[in-house]
Amino acid sequence: MSLQKIDAKMLSKMFLAGAKNLENKKEWINELNVFPVPDGDTGTNMTMTIMSAAREVSALGETADMESICKAISSGSLRGARGNSGVILSQLFRGFTKRIKEEEVLTVAVLTDAFEKAVETAYKAVMKPKEGTILTVARGVADKAKELLEDGEDDMEAFLASVIEHAKYVLSQTPEMLPVLKQAGVVDSGGQGLVEVLSGAFDAYLGKEIDLTFTAPVSSDTGISRSASLEAQAEAEIKFGYCTEFIIMLNKTFNIKSEMDFKAYLESIGDSIVCVADDDVVKVHVHTNDPGLAIQKALKYGALSNLKIDNMRLEHQEKLFKMSEKEGATGGKVEEVKPQEPPKDFGFIAVSVGDGVNEIFRSLGVDYIIEGGQTMNPSTADILDAVEKVNAKTIFILPNNKNIILAANQAAELTTEKDLLVIPTKTIPQGITAVINFMPEQSADENEESMIQEIANVSTGQVTYAVRDTVIDDKEIKKGDYMGIGDKGILSVGASINEVAKETIAEMVTENSELISIYYGSDVTEEDAEAFREAVEEAHPSCDVELQYGGQPIYYYVMSVE
Repeated sequence: MSLQKIDAKMLSKMFLAGAKNLENKKEWINELNVFPVPDGDTGTNMTMTIMSAAREVSALGETADMESICKAISSGSLRGARGNSGVILSQLFRGFTKRIKEEEVLTVAVLTDAFEKAVETAYKAVMKPKEGTILTVARGVADKAKELLEDGEDDMEAFLASVIEHAKYVLSQTPEMLPVLKQAGVVDSGGQGLVEVLSGAFDAYLGKEIDLTFTAPVSSDTGISRSASLEAQAEAEIKFGYCTEFIIMLNKTFNIKSEMDFKAYLESIGDSIVCVADDDVVKVHVHTNDPGLAIQKALKYGALSNLKIDNMRLEHQEKLFKMSEKEGATGGKVEEVKPQEPPKDFGFIAVSVGDGVNEIFRSLGVDYIIEGGQTMNPSTADILDAVEKVNAKTIFILPNNKNIILAANQAAELTTEKDLLVIPTKTIPQGITAVINFMPEQSADENEESMIQEIANVSTGQVTYAVRDTVIDDKEIKKGDYMGIGDKGILSVGASINEVAKETIAEMVTENSELISIYYGSDVTEEDAEAFREAVEEAHPSCDVELQYGGQPIYYYVMSVE
């Protein structure tokens, strides 16, 4: 006989099983990408998001209560959220756990309320919700749950089975809601990911044997990383010797007064303080001579996780030793280190990939580059880490990919120490245009407005290859074909990279176009790129044509028209 109520122990198993099932299906979900490009990443993004939470849940053990599990799910997925699908998934978890965290057991009625709260929270996080996506599948779950409750269904197994069956039905209908899915012959990949989470959770409820072990993350998932200023401190200038980082899993109210009091205490025992508070967690970074004092104070607010203490004096001695070795080998000179300077008014963070593109952003004054983009969407925690390293009062973030904008917005909401302004750049050329149009003498609001206006004038095209046969925008595409992808769809398909690239540009150029910029990738030689530039100049004599090395993978050319 199945359980009619879900307790904390069962919820933990169900969540971990859902995460595991998603991880097992991630490559298949990646392949559901509408465009048959070699960088489908929905499955990867959703998996990395849920795994960030799964590790925290797994670490709690079998005796954890409902509230602790909910905090681990909410905070872990929030920090680990990557890509639009990952951010939406984290918001679904956030809304769901808010409703159930004070319950001892979950009934059909409680789950119904929780599903509704999950959908409400996720829809609020998306500026322009689109139907035929993971949001639609989630809403279908909530609607079906409500219908079953109103019909008097109180058998938990029957309730869950019906809800998941309906989720699969709604998923099957997503191609009817989004024509591009129908043309490509796929269902929505984010919706498929959500169905896999629900299906895995239901398997655990039914008692199926599932391997619930989770490997440790490759890198710290705290969203807080030691400032690079360590490299710029002489031993004598290290006033506080221990870099201390941890996360507080809150078990009591942490309001603005609590946050101010806690920061004041940290300032009394150290410096280089970062304290980022969310609903359920507080991320802490402090340099101090007595980490135990910081830890004791933090324990008054809740349990600690991701504790990390480094002896900066020892690390600095090691750095000096290595630098002296290098000096002896090269005859060089150890550069004199300088203390941290006061924060400047404005700073820039850009998401970028390709050594050429990275160098372009640096030459334009970008302070910090987050390596990433397609297939490598940075998480909310990665962005928070970058924010810590930029010494500026106001920081402009350039996501340069439509799949990273939500994570950037989420990071902005979690940051209290600095003003973060997300410029919604969807492509590398838009990001470059935004930086070029920055005016240091203007206010942050004025710059934000002008940059957003300018990026709207940039059309972008990218050339890559197809990984499967499909039909999109009435264009038949075969595996191995080259494709020119514009802002709104496929612009060209063919067997020649340069011909596809030329046709893509021709589709973007208008009578008002003045500038064509070409960034050639790591798989294109300089000679081929130069020949392509000459062909574009000949085809569009009224436009200035600029060619630059981008070094980006996967995309042979990234091109913009302004």
